[in-house]
Amino acid sequence: MVPLVVIRPEPGCAASLAAARAVRLEAHGFPLFEIVAKSWEAPLPGQFDAILGGSGNAFRHGGRALAPLRELPVYAVGETTAHAARDAGFAIAAIGNGGMQGLLAELHADHRRLLRIAGDERVPLNLPRGVSMEERVVYANVPRPMPPDLVALLRQPAMIALHSAEAARHVAAQCVTHGIRRSLLRLIALSQRIASAAGEGWGEVAVTTLPNDKALLALALQMCQDPGPKGRD
Repeated sequence: MVPLVVIRPEPGCAASLAAARAVRLEAHGFPLFEIVAKSWEAPLPGQFDAILGGSGNAFRHGGRALAPLRELPVYAVGETTAHAARDAGFAIAAIGNGGMQGLLAELHADHRRLLRIAGDERVPLNLPRGVSMEERVVYANVPRPMPPDLVALLRQPAMIALHSAEAARHVAAQCVTHGIRRSLLRLIALSQRIASAAGEGWGEVAVTTLPNDKALLALALQMCQDPGPKGRD
């Protein structure tokens, strides 16, 4: 079986790893990013109707500045983000399952002024007519170099799960640094935008039908029985 490598930061890496092993994938976790809180100042909550949350990290690392915003309901991109928001004391207005853009279709009629709390890398959004949004960056994804065990693993055919465009770019750069042959590796990306960020030269680049781990693992299960590319470069 071709191994699946998960590189997203914790606690997401551990969650993805457990889910992968639960469906009998050979999975290895190497968090190549560390989540670091950033200093920020919260706006007055009366200026907004709701919060847009694209990651649980915004609520786990938002710090004390989140406290005055707890009166605002949260639109969470998925269940994990919703869980983190509830743990931070927020009520949930809606939970999406098709990415941030799709979540905007779930807005209540009286929620027209949005506050987006996010990381330093975030997906651009097209706002519906009559909706305004301000953004606050509350955390950063700090990249880490590949450890020797991961470098050794990627010298053989493997699949890599990509949860962000930043991760795609970082993996590509690290493969150059360590002389890893991209043609031996297959990527599974949560969106076409993420896949495009990885560049060219990979053995295969596949995109999930939905931007979540369930779809990613289903695709990995389909791909893992094939030994994969033998390296054509």
